[in-house]
Amino acid sequence: MEYQLQNFVYPRTMATDRLTRKGQVTRDRIVQAAARLMLEQGVARTTIEDIQVTAGVSPSQLYHYFPGKDALVLAVVDHQAGQVMGIQHEGLDRLDDLEGLGDWRDLMIGLLTKVQCVGGCPLGSLASDLSEADPVARVQLASAFESWEGLLRSGLERMQDRGELAADADPGELAVALLAAVQGGLLLSQIRRDPAPLRTAVNTMIDHLRSLSSTGGVR
Repeated sequence: MEYQLQNFVYPRTMATDRLTRKGQVTRDRIVQAAARLMLEQGVARTTIEDIQVTAGVSPSQLYHYFPGKDALVLAVVDHQAGQVMGIQHEGLDRLDDLEGLGDWRDLMIGLLTKVQCVGGCPLGSLASDLSEADPVARVQLASAFESWEGLLRSGLERMQDRGELAADADPGELAVALLAAVQGGLLLSQIRRDPAPLRTAVNTMIDHLRSLSSTGGVR
């Protein structure tokens, strides 16, 4: 999936505030090319030369911004984290009831349907490629997933404050379960080329949350 960033800035591995506008554009083009290639063909199969050609930059330009592939991989993790969470941030930032959770579910399913279930979750794909092969990238990915989990947890805490969630429910544990449902649903939807697994996974979690609520809610 390709996501548009919406008022969400994920911490970058490298300071870019000293870059000129032209330099920032060039760096972004390199990262976007790398992200697209790594999603389409995997990290291991993506070479520096592939990225250079796709981004339309010279070797010296690429190495000016990134000393090697490892640094570029970390930049791609940050880029994909910002993209994935950026598209959800506005909705999750306002989440305080079951109806809002249903809206978020519909957004996720709509995005998946738009790309015909191809590609899966960019962060999940990177995690599959890098978790065992690159310890530094694994830590960066863990941080990204923790940020996503944090958005969900904050929304569930607001639901709890409004009485939409039982006082003895654990928003932290529920956020982990909800994120795990999303990741599993996205993977099965990618394999089957069908959004139904994602819909079922998230609906099951919404039903569970509804059972912990005294107000009911939309389906």
